Amino acid sequence: MLEKFRVVWQIPELRRKILLTLLMLAIYRIGFQIGLPIVDADKISDWQGQSGGLSSMLKQAAVLSASNLTNVTIFGLGIVPYISASIIFQLLGSVIPQLEALQKEGEAGRKKINEYTRYATVVLCLFQSWFFIASFAEGQDLVAAEFTNPETGSLLLSWKLVAVLTMTAGTVFLMWLGEQIDEYGIGNGISLLIMAGILAQMPSAGYQLLQRATLTLGDSSSLDPPRLLLLAAMFVAVVVGTVFITLGQRQISMQSAKHMRGRKTVGGNRSYLPLKVNQSGVMPIIFASSLLMFPMMLFTQLGGQAAGWEDGPLKAVVQGLGSAFSREAFFYNITFLVLIYFFCYFWTAITFNPKDMADNLKNYGSFIPGYRPGKRTADYLEKVMFRITYVGAGFLALIAILPTLVATWLNVDWSIAMFYGGTSLLIAVSVAFDLVQKIDSHLVMRNYKGLLE
Repeated sequence: MLEKFRVVWQIPELRRKILLTLLMLAIYRIGFQIGLPIVDADKISDWQGQSGGLSSMLKQAAVLSASNLTNVTIFGLGIVPYISASIIFQLLGSVIPQLEALQKEGEAGRKKINEYTRYATVVLCLFQSWFFIASFAEGQDLVAAEFTNPETGSLLLSWKLVAVLTMTAGTVFLMWLGEQIDEYGIGNGISLLIMAGILAQMPSAGYQLLQRATLTLGDSSSLDPPRLLLLAAMFVAVVVGTVFITLGQRQISMQSAKHMRGRKTVGGNRSYLPLKVNQSGVMPIIFASSLLMFPMMLFTQLGGQAAGWEDGPLKAVVQGLGSAFSREAFFYNITFLVLIYFFCYFWTAITFNPKDMADNLKNYGSFIPGYRPGKRTADYLEKVMFRITYVGAGFLALIAILPTLVATWLNVDWSIAMFYGGTSLLIAVSVAFDLVQKIDSHLVMRNYKGLLE
């Protein structure tokens, strides 16, 4: 393995790409330490020290979006607006003929859609940063006194505009960083930014885990050796399972038709059509988490405020909804699992078109033995994808629910369980494999053995 890493650094082009990518990621992490001038650092520290509530929800959102909402920095929004704009245009591409035509135009169409995505990102940034400053920075009383109106105590409009433009510029800069990694670096830029945000928070979560460790058996307030060993085993099992599902494929036997070229017979070769078991990646978990985060934040806040209300049916309903949408509640987790299955099939239906695939096989003179080219082949591919998507969705559901099970059954803080099992680990492993595969392509192109060989 050391010899393979030495070979990687010996290739000048690959070495430049890796160093440039590391430089971009370092700039990204430095920006997270630069706070907005309007916030009070002492108030931020006191608010972050509070357990549960809005603080833990924002930390959960930060893991999935490479953002830093709890610190109110220039990169506070992360790449959430860009991801949202990309998903919007990808979904619109399946319903708007003009966008669908652009998607089929190749490189020129992709550049045009990226241009529209950038404009949409700026618009989303303006709205989201304004809402974030108004509801979070002002709502949680985190603004420094010198930036507020002495009479009303609210943030001055001029400074609010400065904060909004600063956060918008920060997100646009992150978008540019991701595109520079795509063009001049190695790996997928946006995915690497998300992975860097996850890995940067893992050491602190590991330190909190070690602080609770003890050698005393049966101590329910700490983590004794059996529970630590169980956590370590679960960590290894999740990594192995993630690798297995990420690389898992259903290979469909395929054969090309024979035809004559001059006096030679060409074609007739057997090959395989690979269909990924987890076709949708981590998008279903991100969709489901984002969709449930709004009712969870709303009803949790209302449930806390309802404690001071007079007894009545409205109070009981609000508190009941607050309990139902808490992270440990049975209703919340069942809804989470149902949404993951739904978005798995929804995202697969958008990204995988069996009719187009069957037409491409027919045009290239290939066919699946036992099935006529055309509609019969498309129906077979759709049937196979429906079955393997069920398996992939089941794995995603297990991965998504694992942090809640660890936090509840093993008495581990949810922030620790979130970083060392579940969605965070799935994203990190998936992006790491994509990065290794792209490095392998450079090595194989120069007649070297790949890192995975």
